[in-house]
Amino acid sequence: MLTDLHQCESVFKKLFGPEPYRIFFAPGRINLIGEHTDYNGGHVFPCALTFGTYALARKNTGNMVRLYSLNLPERGVIEFPLTDLEYDKKHDWANYPKGMIRCLRQDGCIIDSGLDVLFYGEIPNGAGLSSSASLELVTGVMLAGLFGLAIEQIDLVKAGKRVENEFIGVNSGIMDQFAIGMGKAGHGILLDCETMEYSYAPLRLDRYDIVIMNTNKRRELTDSKYNERRSECEAALAKLQTRLPVKSLGELEEASFEKHKSLIGDAVLIKRARHAVLENIRTVKALAALQQGNLMEFGRLMNQSHISLRDDYEVTGRELDTLAEAAWRQPGVLGARMTGAGFGGCAIAIVEKERTGSFIAAVGKIYQDAIGYEASFYIANIGDGAKEITGEVLE
Repeated sequence: MLTDLHQCESVFKKLFGPEPYRIFFAPGRINLIGEHTDYNGGHVFPCALTFGTYALARKNTGNMVRLYSLNLPERGVIEFPLTDLEYDKKHDWANYPKGMIRCLRQDGCIIDSGLDVLFYGEIPNGAGLSSSASLELVTGVMLAGLFGLAIEQIDLVKAGKRVENEFIGVNSGIMDQFAIGMGKAGHGILLDCETMEYSYAPLRLDRYDIVIMNTNKRRELTDSKYNERRSECEAALAKLQTRLPVKSLGELEEASFEKHKSLIGDAVLIKRARHAVLENIRTVKALAALQQGNLMEFGRLMNQSHISLRDDYEVTGRELDTLAEAAWRQPGVLGARMTGAGFGGCAIAIVEKERTGSFIAAVGKIYQDAIGYEASFYIANIGDGAKEITGEVLE
């Protein structure tokens, strides 16, 4: 990233002038297990990555916010005044930072001058590693730093979720912003999405790599069936609430769900709710397995998660299934599953380090032969949450 930061600096100075600026960073994230449970009041187990989104930024003396993405140079500098913070479709990606400015000002934060910002993202767009939440959180820590805002990191996390839900229009849960804002190097986070209680768990994988497998099939959440799945879960919950005093599907134990699932009265809705209930239970079991050093059990639960997402929640698709199922057949693999919202994006596998190279070659060939284009593979390193980067990084 060092070379890329120097390139960012060069472009920033050409666009906005040589005056001093500051550098901020927010990671991407993967979710090890616990998918589509966050908006169902269940548990998730994500971690932050060491690659993500950078922002070079400074305040300017006017009222204009000027934003540029090194990833989308053809869009040029996108400008808008602080007096106009409405969603604008033609502003495309810039609606995410615009939404954060609007949201924090609504919360009473004083953001009283324009900004010059260059963004650079290492996360492939549409990969399901949460590039949008990374963009929201890097904007949040940038605004907090530049304007000296007395705001807690958890409040930036909540602001990012509001931007996603209310400004962008994606009915997502809190997991992405939480993992990106609150990440800790070498640790996963068990988060109860209903209560916001969380704990860090060391990821002692020792002899294993976490391999991210990108389908290279882009997914657009607002154009996908993501919001439909959430509505289906809400409909199932409403049926169950006619007899059960529960606030969310995440409160249900398996036996209680099986006993009362007939209340739902629709085969598709029963499948959606079954996934939400059992995936939450799997996530809690997975943490216990990690704490006991039982990596085989952790991997088995990962596999079960993918099968449930494939068969009950129906959010995987041919590309993700090809990757996960190819991974299951390779030697030295503990487990593999899709990660993120699905409908394309990425899967993850836990692979013995000495077999990682042959694993990537074998799964890559199977995918190319079946799908007709290449998958991309990355070794995941677990990093810290969103923060300012000091100048020493560049020396």
